[in-house]
Amino acid sequence: MGTDTTTSGTAPGADLLADQVRQVDLQVTGMTCASCANRIERKLNKLEGVEASVNYATEKAHVVYPAALATDVLLETVAAAGYSAALPQPASQVDDGPDETAALRVRLVAAVVLSVPVIAMAMVPALQVYAWQWWSLALATPVATWAAWPFHRAAWTNLRHGAVTMDTLVSLGVTAAYSWSLAALTIGDAGHLGMTHGFSWTAERGDGLSLVYLEVAAGVTTFLLAGRYAEKRAKRRAGAALRALLALSASEATVLREGREVRVGADELGVGELLVVRPGERIAADGVVESGASGVDASMLTGEPVPVDVGPGDEVSGGCLNTSGRLVVRTTRVGSDTALAQMARLVEEAQQGKAEVQRLADRVSSVFVPVVVALALLTVLGWLVAGEGWTVALSAAVSVLVIACPCALGLATPTALMVGTGRGAQLGILIRGPEVLEQTRRVDTVVLDKTGTVTTGMMSLVDVVPVGAAEDDVRRIAAALESASEHPVARAVAAGWSGALPEVTGFANHEGLGVTGTVEGRAVVVGKPALLESRGLVVGEAAADAIEDARVGGGTAVLVGWDGEARGVLVVADTVKETSAEAVERLRALGLEPVLLTGDHERAARAVAAEVRIDRVVADVLPGDKLAEVRRLQAEGRVVAMVGDGVNDAAALAAADLGIALGTGTDVAMEASDLTLVSGDLRVAADAVRLSRRTLGTIRANLFWAFAYNVAAIPVAVAGLLSPMIAGAAMAVSSLVVVGNSLRLRGFR
Repeated sequence: MGTDTTTSGTAPGADLLADQVRQVDLQVTGMTCASCANRIERKLNKLEGVEASVNYATEKAHVVYPAALATDVLLETVAAAGYSAALPQPASQVDDGPDETAALRVRLVAAVVLSVPVIAMAMVPALQVYAWQWWSLALATPVATWAAWPFHRAAWTNLRHGAVTMDTLVSLGVTAAYSWSLAALTIGDAGHLGMTHGFSWTAERGDGLSLVYLEVAAGVTTFLLAGRYAEKRAKRRAGAALRALLALSASEATVLREGREVRVGADELGVGELLVVRPGERIAADGVVESGASGVDASMLTGEPVPVDVGPGDEVSGGCLNTSGRLVVRTTRVGSDTALAQMARLVEEAQQGKAEVQRLADRVSSVFVPVVVALALLTVLGWLVAGEGWTVALSAAVSVLVIACPCALGLATPTALMVGTGRGAQLGILIRGPEVLEQTRRVDTVVLDKTGTVTTGMMSLVDVVPVGAAEDDVRRIAAALESASEHPVARAVAAGWSGALPEVTGFANHEGLGVTGTVEGRAVVVGKPALLESRGLVVGEAAADAIEDARVGGGTAVLVGWDGEARGVLVVADTVKETSAEAVERLRALGLEPVLLTGDHERAARAVAAEVRIDRVVADVLPGDKLAEVRRLQAEGRVVAMVGDGVNDAAALAAADLGIALGTGTDVAMEASDLTLVSGDLRVAADAVRLSRRTLGTIRANLFWAFAYNVAAIPVAVAGLLSPMIAGAAMAVSSLVVVGNSLRLRGFR
C-alpha cells in the first residue's frame, strides 16, 4: 500500500520548501539481488532533489522528490537502469501481485529432473555408461540455457547498462563451465566414447580439454534456482502479515439511507453514515455503536483472542469481526483514516526502512561484485602463473564467481525486518522503523505515565465505609443522587449500585462541592465535608478517619449524609489495571528500571507505585514538565523509554530515546511514538521491547553469517579447494539459512 503525499516540515522557515516536496513508494520489478537495489538507488539519487531508498526484500523504492518533478521521470530512471517500476495502487486494489514462484517452479522442476542424472554420472564412475558424456551434454544443455535463462537475461541487461550483479557472477560461472565442456567434447579428448573420469570435491588437476564440467553448469543452475525459488516463497511469507491486514478491510458495507438498507462499496463510505453490521460480517469503518449489542473480535488489532462485548456508545474499529448480534454503527473514520489502514501503513513504512547495520551491508555489496569479478580473473592468472594449467585455473575461477554471490548479505536485514514487523502487527505491536530496533537494545530506564497507562484512567468506586447506616442504603441513596450528574466521580458512585434507583426530586449541583436532593423522602447531601457542614450535617470522627484513610490510599473521599449527620464515606479512585504489576515485573526482567510519572499528588502516586512495585516516583508534575523530566533522566546518562497515552505525553514521547504509545490513547501520542501498542495492556510494552530486541538480534546474526560466509569461502575457492558445483550448493544454502533464521521470528510469543 503505497502513498504519494506532500510532506510537512517543522523547521522554521522551511514551510515553502516542505510544500514543494512529495514522496512515493514505487513498486519495482526485475531485481534479483541486493546489487540491483543499490544500482536503482544510485540512479534515482543522481536526480536533483531526489532521495531514494530501495528495498530488495519488499521490492519497493521509497522516493522523496521535488513536487515540480513528474513521477514519469522516476519511472523512466528506473527503466534506464534496466528494471521496471510502477506507481502505487489505491489500497482497495492492492493484491499479492503476480506469483513469480510459479514460473520459477517450472524451471526448477525441469532443472532437477535433467540435472540429477548428469550429476550422478559425473560423481559416480560406476554410472558412467557408454557415451555418458554425450548424454550429459544433451541433458545439461537445456539446463544451462533455458533453465538458467533468468540469470543470463539479467546479466545481459545489467551489462548493457554498465553494471555487474550477482546474476553476472552466476551467468559467467555457468557459461564458462558449459562452454569449456563443449570445447572439451568437440575439439578436445573428452568426447572419446568409453572415456571415464572421477569426481573431485576440489579443483581438478589434469589436461584441461580432457575433462568436462557439465555437472557444474547443471548443478550450479539447479542449486541457485532452488535457492531463488525458496527465497521468493519466503519473501511472500514474510510479507503475509501485511497482506493479511489489508485483506481484513471489508470491501462492501450495508448503509442506512432514508430508512432503507443499501449495499455500497467501502470506498464510497463517508463520515457520519449509519452502517448495519450483521453477525459474521466485518465492520467496514471505525465508528461508534448507535444501537445493538454484540461481541466483536478485535484480535487482528489488539492481539487479544477473546471477543469484546460492545453496546451503544462503544467505539469499534474497521476490520473487526462482528460475532453475534446486529449492530448499527455511526462512522467516525473511513478509508485510509481507519485504525486498520494506519496500522498497515505503519507496518509497511517500517519494512521499507533501513537500519544502520543494513546501510553498511549495502555499501559493502555495492562494491563487492566488481571486486569478485576482478578476483576471479586474478585467480585464473595466478593458477596459470603457478603452472597448474587451464583446468585448475578455470575450476577455481568459476568457484570464486559462484561462491561470492552476495545474496545472503542483501537478504539479512530486510527479511528479518519484514517478519519481525509483520509478527508485531499480528500481536498488536507497531514498530515505526528499523532505527527503533537499535534503541530498544540500549534502553535502561522506562518512564511510565500513571493515568491511563498504569491505571485504567477511569474513576471507580473502590470502598464504602458506612457510618450509622446500612452499606446498601449508603450505596443506593448516593447512586440515585449522583446519577443525575456528569462528573467523573459522580459516574463512578452511580456505577457502584447495580439495582433499581429510587426517584430523585429537587436535585441541585453545587459546583466543586457536590450535589443535594430528596431521595425516598430524605434531604440528602453527597459531596465534600464543607458541603455537609454548610447544610448543618455533622461530620463525625469515624467519617473523618475514613476520609483520611482514603487520602493516604490515594483515593477521593465522597461523604453521604442525611437526617443531620454523615451516614457514610464512599472512596473513589483511578484503579490500577490488573496487568500492570505483572507488566512492571516483565520490564524489570528486561533490565529496565521503572519510574512512575504523574501529575497526581504524592500520596496517590505512592499508593499506585506500591501496588505495582515501583520504587521511584515523580509526582505533582505539570503536563509541560513531563518533557523536562525525561530530559533530566537523559542528562543523568540514562537511555529512556517513555510509555504514555495522552496529548500531554506527546512531547515526552517524542523526546524519549524510545517512545511507546498505547493505542487506547490519543492519535497525537501515537504519532509522536516509536512503538505503538494497539491494546491498552501494559504487558505488551515488554513484549514490544522483547520482539524489537529479538528482531535486531536476528538481523545481526544474519549479517554475521553472510559476512563470515563470504570471508571464509572466497579464499577457499581461490585456493582451488572447492569444486564449482559444491560452491553453488553452498551459496544457495547460505541464503536459505538467512531467510530461515528470519522466519523463526514468526514463532515469537
